[in-house]
Amino acid sequence: MSATLEVKLLGKDYRVACEPAERESLLAAVAFLDGRLKEAGEKTKGSGERLAVMAALNLAHELLTEKNTPADLAAVLESESIQRRIDLIEAKLDESLAQQEQLF
Repeated sequence: MSATLEVKLLGKDYRVACEPAERESLLAAVAFLDGRLKEAGEKTKGSGERLAVMAALNLAHELLTEKNTPADLAAVLESESIQRRIDLIEAKLDESLAQQEQLF
């Protein structure tokens, strides 16, 4: 059953839906985001929606940069290489089976 949790970001109160088991991680996320919003506000002298958008953009960029480390890119390239090899093998099998069908 989902409950609500009162949180505060930049001094403003927000009510968010939160499963009881996720309460601690959500509070940690709120503290992290509040800190990042304050940092961004100090650097840019921004506020409100613009500040929230800039903080969200920075966090999204950091997340995507983390996800796309060279190891991840190497794994993607390797999986694409493997898929090409599988496709070639399938094509050769199809060709061989077609030749076998002509014999009967």
